[in-house]
This record gives sequence, structure tokens and C-alpha cells, in this order.
Amino acid sequence: MARAGRRNDWGFPRWGGYGADRAAQQVRLCDRHGCEERGDCPAPKSPNSKERWYFCQAHAAEYNKGWDYFQGLDEEERARREHDERRDAGGFSSGAFYGWGAPGDGTRSRDEMRALEILELESDADFEAVRKSWRRLAKANHPDVKPDDKDAALRFQAIQAAYDVLRTAEERRTFKP
Repeated sequence: MARAGRRNDWGFPRWGGYGADRAAQQVRLCDRHGCEERGDCPAPKSPNSKERWYFCQAHAAEYNKGWDYFQGLDEEERARREHDERRDAGGFSSGAFYGWGAPGDGTRSRDEMRALEILELESDADFEAVRKSWRRLAKANHPDVKPDDKDAALRFQAIQAAYDVLRTAEERRTFKP
């Protein structure tokens, strides 16, 4: 009978599952010659093949850089497959940021569309037009210009909030990590 060894998961709660053993895990190495990294990114060895290479992330990026999905197809077959791919994936093209919940072309959220209405702009206005409209409306409704007008103060606050919504959306769109 084998002697029980010391275990590191004693006490409550048990850290390991019942029947868990301490055997070494199998790790697949990158299939690139000389690479010692973990190969957890599968890549097909050839088009329509079930055989796969397993690369590390760096070598998978290098492999995919030169990958041609339509390799080996004549021009007519290539055009037909590309057309079929685009047709089948057409439902995903409107899946932009909040595209499902907003009117327009799907690139602006409902809050952004409301902010454009407050700034008296069309839905396809660029950020330069947003900035110009914000300055014009803020100057016209500023509490220093109309000190006793409560409606102008509320409009000014709405204009500021609308500009903040559109500014943060523009920063999010133009952010490059």
C-alpha cells in the first residue's frame, strides 16, 4: 500500500477538487523551430485542412500576416466566396458601438444622438461642427450674458452636458492604445 504524502490543500475549504491529483500539466510548445514559448494559438497548415500548427502569440501573428484565405482559388471562385462571406456576415456590420440601440447608421449611441439634437446638428456631423455649434450656443445662452434668465441657464447646462457626451465619445473613437 502506498504511503500518503503531504498535500498543500489541507483545511477547509479544500482548494483542490476531490480526486484531483498533482500530476504535471501537458503544455504544448510553439511549433516554430527553436521557440520555447507556449503554443496555444492554432493555425491551419493549409486551406480547408483539419491539421493545425500551434504557435505562440508572436509567431501566430507572423504566420497570419501573410495568410491568404483565398489562396489556390481561381478568380471566379474567389469572387463568389468573397460575395458569400460578405452576404452571410452582413448582419454583423451594424454591430458597431451601441448600433443596436440607436437610430442612424449605427455608429452613434442614443445619448450621442440626443446630444446632437441639443446642439442643433445633423446625425452625421463631425467633431469640428460639434465644437463650433457648442461655442455658438454656449455664448448665446451663457449666464453672464443673460443673468436673470432661468431658461437660458438650463439650456446652457444642457449644451455643456451634450458637448461632454460628444467629446468623450470622440476621445473613445480616436483613442489608439
